[in-house]
Amino acid sequence: MIKKIVSIKRTLSKQLKNLISLIITGLLLSGLCIAQNSEKPNVIVILTDDQGSIDLNCYGANDLLTPNIDKIVNSGVKFTQFYAAPVCSPTRASLLTGKTPQHVKITEVITRSKLNDGLSNEEYTMAEMFKDAGYTAGHLGKWHLGHSEDKQPNAQGFDYSFGNLGGCIDNFSHSSYWQDGANYHDLYLNGEEIYSDGEFFPDMMLEEAKDFIVQNKNHPFFMYYALNVPHYPYQGSKDWLDYYNEKGVEYPRNLYAAFLSTMDDNIGNLIAKLESLGLKENTIIVFQSDNGYANTQRAHGGGGSSGPYRGHKGSLFEGGIRVPAAISWTKNIQPNQTRHQMAVTADWMPTLADLCGIELNKDDLDGKSLVPILKNENIKSMHDEYTWQYQKQKAVRKGDWKLLINPVIKDPFYKNTIKQKSPYFLVNLKDDIGETTNLAEKYPKKIKELETIFNKHNIRNHKRK
Repeated sequence: MIKKIVSIKRTLSKQLKNLISLIITGLLLSGLCIAQNSEKPNVIVILTDDQGSIDLNCYGANDLLTPNIDKIVNSGVKFTQFYAAPVCSPTRASLLTGKTPQHVKITEVITRSKLNDGLSNEEYTMAEMFKDAGYTAGHLGKWHLGHSEDKQPNAQGFDYSFGNLGGCIDNFSHSSYWQDGANYHDLYLNGEEIYSDGEFFPDMMLEEAKDFIVQNKNHPFFMYYALNVPHYPYQGSKDWLDYYNEKGVEYPRNLYAAFLSTMDDNIGNLIAKLESLGLKENTIIVFQSDNGYANTQRAHGGGGSSGPYRGHKGSLFEGGIRVPAAISWTKNIQPNQTRHQMAVTADWMPTLADLCGIELNKDDLDGKSLVPILKNENIKSMHDEYTWQYQKQKAVRKGDWKLLINPVIKDPFYKNTIKQKSPYFLVNLKDDIGETTNLAEKYPKKIKELETIFNKHNIRNHKRK
């Protein structure tokens, strides 16, 4: 057999042999292969809720414990410049469609008071992509993309759904903990309202997820594990709260940390289930937070941390949109890797399609496959420019330059609001990661360039269906 291969290789041109060699070398160095039909990987996307930019040990936090999430991050590729939207619903819409929030017309939080708001079922979702490829698709946890029947998970490609439809719930009564009306009950199984008063919602999610894995252990599955943690109300376990109180962690960081570590325990339990069934090696795990930490009154004024970054949830400064994110695949992605290229939530859908060998029409997508970056740490970012919009705030990034228009850090609890004469706030992130100095007056041409880019994207999005 070896002699035959050698003979065949000798008949190839030198140019073709070099090309084959480069391809093989690239695959071997990256430890990354595209899945074959006979060995489709399972996929779990873990989305946390209101987790601060650095609130993992592997991202720099030293006052809380997250060993299980750290293990996921360290077992694959960690991103240091990964971006989401500044609030929940837009990030979720972007994740499930591979498009920007502006493209799918979801740039603000979806509430039950406007029943027709939400993700259009005309959008082709990640769940539908996997389902069309022969996967069973499951949604566990928070939805927040619409309450009407045609916008619920089962109408968006999910074969199975368990969780809440709205933005946040009390974890024991499962009633809304939001502001758009009465504290309505919000717990559903495949579109039917169910009641389990007194049961801790994250634990219920975990058990449902483990059952889903067991039922599909012999069949490829996609699981969207959308946690409502550490979103307020902070309801971590007593053991973890006692731990942080004994360590002297101050309020409200102690409440937030206890909830986050409780979540970490459950994620560890979920991964242990994969391992016990022999599924971990060929399961792709994506981890990401949906936006920065919350600092409203219901969040006790804070608790999370954005580290060196300015801002928090609801802000287009880095602390509101730069989030922890990673991808792990024991079988094909080498551990302990870091990527510093800019990447965004919309990138996961085309990335997972490529990794799983799924044909996906990417013509109308804003997300870019991150596979080239996963293979080569030196390749440039897939995004030369990117834009955000939330209420009156706008932002655009091109290279290291970032322009914010009408930037606001508004905190109802402390009544702290940035006020400035000009609507423009210009920074160079390479020189000023904390976005402390406004360079707008110094570089008026750069403002014009970046605002033109934003307007170009805005016009294109308005023309889209």
